[in-house]
Formats: sequence, C-alpha cells, structure tokens
Amino acid sequence: MGTVWEAYDEHLHRPVAVKEVRLDPGIPQGEADELRERTMREARAIAGVSHPNVITLHDVVRVDGEPFVIMEYMPAASLAQILRANGPLTETQAAVVGDAIAAGLQAAHEAGITHRDVKPGNVLVGLDGRVKLTDFGIARNVSEKTLTRTGIMLGSPAYIAPEIASGAAVSPRADLWGLGATLYAAVEGRAPYDPEGEALAIVSEVVHGDVPTPTVDGPLRSVIEALMVKDPDERISLSEVRARLHPLQPVPGTPVFAGLKTTPPAPVEAAAAPSDPTVTIAADPVSSPSAPLAPAPGPLPFTEPAPTRSRWGAVAASVAAVVLFAAAAGGGFALTRYVGGEPIGPRTQTETSQASAPVRDVEVRTADAATLAGEQGGSFSIPVPGDWVKFVEQRTEKTLTNSTRVHWVAPDGTSELVVERFPNFYPDHVIDQYLRVLATRAPGYRLVGTSELAAGEPEPSLQLTYRTVDVADDAPGPVTVDLNRATFANLVPSGSDLWVVSLTVPIEQEDSGKRGLFTRTVSEFRATG
Repeated sequence: MGTVWEAYDEHLHRPVAVKEVRLDPGIPQGEADELRERTMREARAIAGVSHPNVITLHDVVRVDGEPFVIMEYMPAASLAQILRANGPLTETQAAVVGDAIAAGLQAAHEAGITHRDVKPGNVLVGLDGRVKLTDFGIARNVSEKTLTRTGIMLGSPAYIAPEIASGAAVSPRADLWGLGATLYAAVEGRAPYDPEGEALAIVSEVVHGDVPTPTVDGPLRSVIEALMVKDPDERISLSEVRARLHPLQPVPGTPVFAGLKTTPPAPVEAAAAPSDPTVTIAADPVSSPSAPLAPAPGPLPFTEPAPTRSRWGAVAASVAAVVLFAAAAGGGFALTRYVGGEPIGPRTQTETSQASAPVRDVEVRTADAATLAGEQGGSFSIPVPGDWVKFVEQRTEKTLTNSTRVHWVAPDGTSELVVERFPNFYPDHVIDQYLRVLATRAPGYRLVGTSELAAGEPEPSLQLTYRTVDVADDAPGPVTVDLNRATFANLVPSGSDLWVVSLTVPIEQEDSGKRGLFTRTVSEFRATG
C-alpha cells in the first residue's frame, strides 16, 4: 500500500516513521484517489486510538497533494520476522504478545475502530520489550461508509476471519479471529493456513474447511480455540483473553524477549526479492548491509527549519543521505545539546540531568569516517544505545590532519559517544600533538589520568580520563551553574590512522559511565576498513 520511511522531526528532535502512499505507474485516477483516501482513513483510525500497545499517530500532511502519515518510530522487529528467525515462542513470550495485542485492540474497539488485518507482520516487538500493534492501513471506522467494492476483499488470507472472507458484515469480532490466528502462529511457528498457497484456495478453506487446531497443550491452546471460532458471536471477549493470559505472564520488568534473534539467516541459494519487506527489515537498519535506507542522521545543527509543514517531503527524502558538515573547533557540547533537544546554555539549578541509556539497550552500529578531503576507508562498528541520535562532523586543525567525528547523542543531550578518525596521522604526527590540541578544544579541560593500553607501532595506545566545564556567561533566565562532565577516551593508532573513541557523561555519572557503557562500547569498537 505504501512506503514507510525513517525520518527525523527537526522541530521536536525525535525519529519518526513517515508513510507515503504507493501509486503504481498508469493507475487510473479514480483508483489513485481511493488509495489516497485509504491513507487518510488510516490516519483517522490511528488518531482515534491512544494506547501504549498501539503505534501513535503524530501528524498527517500533504505534499504536492499526496498524503504523508507521520507516526511514532519504534526500533523493533515484527513478530513475523522473529518467528522466522527463532521458531515458536515460549508460552510466556506468547502470553505477553497476546495480552499486548488484546489490550491494543480493546482501545481500538472502544474508539469504534476495527483493525481487520491482525497478523504477526503487524505486531512489533521493540528492542526494549514493548509490543505494539501497527498498520491500520485497512482499518475502518464503523460509522463510515466502506470503500471496499463488491468482490474486493481486504486482508491477509492466512489470517482473515471467515466472515470477512465470505463477504459478510465486518464487526470488531473479526479482530478476535486475527488475534487467535496470530497466537496460533506464535506457538506453532507457522500460520494456521499456508500463506504461500493460492489466495482463493486459502479463502475457501477458511470459510468451508475445519479450523486448524494447535498442537501445544495448556491454557494457550484453549485461548486460541476459543478465539478461532467461525461464528463471531461465539468467540470469547478481549477481556476474557487477557484474564486467561494474565497468570502466564512474568513479573513486570522481566526481559521476556532477551536473546531472540531479529533477522532470519541468509538464504543459501539466493537473497530474498526486494519486494519482500519482512525479510529486509532489521531491528537496526544502520548495521544491516541489506537495509535499503540509511538511518536519519538528525537535524543539521546550523540550519533553522522553515515554519512550513511541507518540509516533511525534504525530511523523508533526507534519510537516504549521509550528512557531513563543517563545524568550528570550539562547537563542543553546545552542538551536542542542540541535537539532543536541550538548551545550548547551562542548566538552571532546578534542572536535573537524566541517566544515560543502560548497557542492555546498546545495539551494534556501523558507520563510515571518510573525510571530505578525499581520504577513503574509515568503516567501523561499535555498540551504541538504541535511542541515541547520530550525526557526522568534519573537522580541520592547523597542526593536525583533517578528521571526521561520528557522534551519537543521548536524547536529553547530556551524554555523547564519539568516534573520531585522523587519516594519515602517521608518520608526521604523534599523540602528544593531539593532546595539546585537545586541551584547547575543551573548555575547562583538566586531565585526570592516562594509562598505556597496549604497545604497538608507530606508538602505543593510550586511555585518557579528563573533565571539562562548560560556562555560558550570557545565558538568559535564572542563575545557572557550570556544566561539569567527564570524558573517557581510547587513543588507538591503526596503520597510518589515529582513532579516538570517547564517551562523555555528566560528572555525577563518571563512575557508572566508565564501568558500564564506556567499557562495553570501547571494548567492542572495531575498525573494519
């Protein structure tokens, strides 16, 4: 139905998903208008639902007459993807997924919305364990006139309710069948009907054949059998579903999905066709070489967005580009706080800094530290907290070689992870020259400690710990305090290049930051090209 882009909201400083309608070349105008209307209907459907288990709609805009739906972006894998990569879920995992879907459907039904296409591909399992229902692309408000013409059926045949397949009136109870079929797939590792089969044959089996029975025993089997009942009036309610699943769920906060793979193994003979989005989607598009789009690099810190909603077209298009921009040597954390959505000046006394992302949330990212001057190479990988925002900065120094700094900034702007590469640093320079420049870059620079990590050529690797103080003499508002931060950095010679991998955190997080996030990220940093 459409293409979903990852984009960056330059006003609110957050990643978002932007859905645009796909219009095939030569499509009749009437059908094109219908597709546009379905997109707007999707937006209206989601806008009527506000629930933790439903993807949130932020906005709908038109660009050159075409609708774009701006939605919550959630780093996640679909349940279909997880099942392909891992096989059936455990009873506990399936219960958590089933309860989340049921809760989201309850909120939708209370708003008068029938989803009509509940299936594993429309269930997202986040990297932090959240479960959300998405893609209300064919949902309809029961008070609206249907767009579906006679003979056209909307939905996925392997998960479609019998009454929809037979052309009967659609009610929210159709979603109960979809929930049961999704739970069937979760515990069996496969759809209740062959998704690769001929569509009309599947529909005929759904309407006239026997209902598939799960092979597992226990409470989940009884829930599935009570949902996959051909007579809609005989299906159990969503409240009953949740009541039956409640005893199967763990204590809140338990990492139920820890250890699950999010992408299936690569096919032996041939890669999946580009038209199959469920295979190419990865939980971390940055680290997946098959991902069709680069992630949103974040806002350009020196550009003020024009006050027009039509900028979404440019934002969506920019997610496929790698952004390099020139920055003054003294930009430092003013740039970091801008990208993180924080004021450039110091915090007031009433503000409190937020903790950095815990270690369990990190994801391995890949990036490129090539320079604008033409030095190639510089590929690397490093674990990064999943919600930190990336941008790339080009730096020049009179006494050093050009460098490229790849930043990841915490959402609150207080912490950042930086990988800086100085190509062709050796043999004309030494680390002591970098240290002298560093002392002039960082305001209030004070070296706390240094130690040799490993001997090597042309000189040994070093680890630094230093502290900095940011001061804004002309900051508006009430009395402010200095911003004290701690930075840990590994200086690693590699061939003719010098790599500097650093983590900067608020001073109150110095101990935990070094023991946790810095140790994890730096130990797994790899220069790959």
